[in-house]
Amino acid sequence: MNKLISLIQRAEYSHSLSKSEIVSLFKDNDCTEELFKAADRVRKKYVGDDVHLRGLIEFSNICKRNCMYCGLRRDNKNIKRYRIQPDEIIRLAEKAVGYGYKTIVMQSGEDDYYTVDKLRYIISNIKKMDVALTLSIGEKTFEEYKAYKEAGADRYLIRIETTDPVLYKKMDPGMSHENRKRCLRDLKTLGYEVGTGCLIGLPEQSFESLADDILFFKDIDADMIGVGPFIPNEDTPLKDETGGDFLTSLKVVAVTRLLMPNINIPATTAMETLNPRGRTITLQSGANVVMPNVTEGVYRKLYALYPGKICTGDTPANCKNCITGKIVTIGRAVSASKGFRVKA
Repeated sequence: MNKLISLIQRAEYSHSLSKSEIVSLFKDNDCTEELFKAADRVRKKYVGDDVHLRGLIEFSNICKRNCMYCGLRRDNKNIKRYRIQPDEIIRLAEKAVGYGYKTIVMQSGEDDYYTVDKLRYIISNIKKMDVALTLSIGEKTFEEYKAYKEAGADRYLIRIETTDPVLYKKMDPGMSHENRKRCLRDLKTLGYEVGTGCLIGLPEQSFESLADDILFFKDIDADMIGVGPFIPNEDTPLKDETGGDFLTSLKVVAVTRLLMPNINIPATTAMETLNPRGRTITLQSGANVVMPNVTEGVYRKLYALYPGKICTGDTPANCKNCITGKIVTIGRAVSASKGFRVKA
């Protein structure tokens, strides 16, 4: 145990761990409190006590991909599909700005209805509201990413899901691991703040694989890392799998913070699906971002990535008040800034 505590202490100051050292922390359950406290101290030192709220608009649940773990997968016939029209997306963003959000996140399945022209129109109109804008809309060409950037997009989220090419091929049929990495490189080249991340608890995933994921995030110098548990969806081929657990997911957050001290790390909604205090615990273990849903009405329930998703019956205003209360309760404050990564 002492060896692991000294390892955590060293990582807190050097921000460096080998693959085998990361694996040893994942396997251990005796020094978890020390790990989480160290990650929280690093978070406080490098990104402060402010929590950045990003207003999430889930604007289409139509997807041409067929990922084995995702409720939005193309072959899921049990989901009612929707897409929100450009002007309505802009109105939702306007309302979110009225609630006080400084960042809007536009997320969808890979839906080709939203052409470059449509997205340019949406992006340029939202940018008039003096907010940061994040896109999370999947794999695109360099030219498409360039067009979104020129229209005003600031950040782009595209999770690698797993850096294990064999596992990726099983989980994401018909997709290319190399192309996924190409997307990340292109986004960096174009000057986006780049977000990526992984799913924790996929079938056949190992601690070694998760360690590789974190080292990959560090290697590409990602600006934001979103990690969370895989939660099996009954409408997918992985419905009978065990899924990810809360503790391992929390360890991945903590180790990521130790190795990448000044990045943004969200406390994901999925963490609260597994634990009623999931997001606040994650905020106390290295995270500094929360992405409340600002989509309205029936759409909130229909963006069914996984079962048990929280707040689907809530209103955006209630969501904002609820998470603000939780943040204040743990002695933190809601940030008044747009929350760009500040590199030392």
